[in-house]
Amino acid sequence: MKLGNTLIEKGQKWQGELKVTDHYSMPIYGICGEEEGKTLVITAGVHGCEYVGVQTARKLWKSLNPREMKGQVILLPLVNQYGFYEGAKQIVPEDGENLNRVFPGKSDGTLTQRIAYVIEKEIYPHADFLIDLHGGDCNEAMEPLVFFPIAAKSLVNEISWEAASYLPVTYRVSSTAKNGLYSYATQKGIPALLLEIGGEGKWQESEVEHCESCIYHLMSYLNILQTNVSKKEQKEIIQAVYDEVGVNGFWYPRVKPGQSVSKGDLLGKICDLEGNDLQQYIAQLDGEVLYHTTALGIKKGDPLIAYGAY
Repeated sequence: MKLGNTLIEKGQKWQGELKVTDHYSMPIYGICGEEEGKTLVITAGVHGCEYVGVQTARKLWKSLNPREMKGQVILLPLVNQYGFYEGAKQIVPEDGENLNRVFPGKSDGTLTQRIAYVIEKEIYPHADFLIDLHGGDCNEAMEPLVFFPIAAKSLVNEISWEAASYLPVTYRVSSTAKNGLYSYATQKGIPALLLEIGGEGKWQESEVEHCESCIYHLMSYLNILQTNVSKKEQKEIIQAVYDEVGVNGFWYPRVKPGQSVSKGDLLGKICDLEGNDLQQYIAQLDGEVLYHTTALGIKKGDPLIAYGAY
């Protein structure tokens, strides 16, 4: 396997830097199996406060044994380093942009746009499959789930959906996104998934083990690891509602991730400083809660709550 100007021999591990600008590089790890096979790209840390994926990627680098692999794994364990070290929610602090909204990026744009550009030009061409590790942000509680594409070419959608069905998570959710790290990869013909585990600015070893298990299942599906896996019992969300904050205020959720709701149920409300109701959020359909904001103070236009029917 060749990454940039570096040739990684079969049976070897390699680590280096992927240059974005003169002042910013991303750590990159390569693990090359002893036999030919597919290449899986794993990215983490697109959002700096989503810690489970970052910790999982670090752990995978140490635990994966190239002697047990057919094919390759490329790891970008900390894409948004500034966001991680500064504890910045959703954005790259240097320019305030959300990396998961700017693909394919620009070679002469902001730092966020340049990161996207380098990933698309330098990493996508190696990928037979890509998985981007996320979780609820520092102000979000979330049930484990995986997003799969429905806006790419039919074969890409089908392979991604099938791969998603092997991951041990509660929900499988369709997505029409096109401008994120994983979703733009699907637009370029690469099957891909976005995995969500953890949230609220925390991480637990059990969550990391869960995320790691999902990666092992995916690697087995791709025949990079020679272990038998079967499809998991999941709930496929066929219709989802993604509510945004309608007005600045104080948020009082009445539900939790994974909770069943019926059409007409109160999901939560926003109050003003004096405690007067400003806005109520009512379930538009029967379904289950996927995630919601846990912060007390909320800003108009930010994500608030998501729920869906299966």
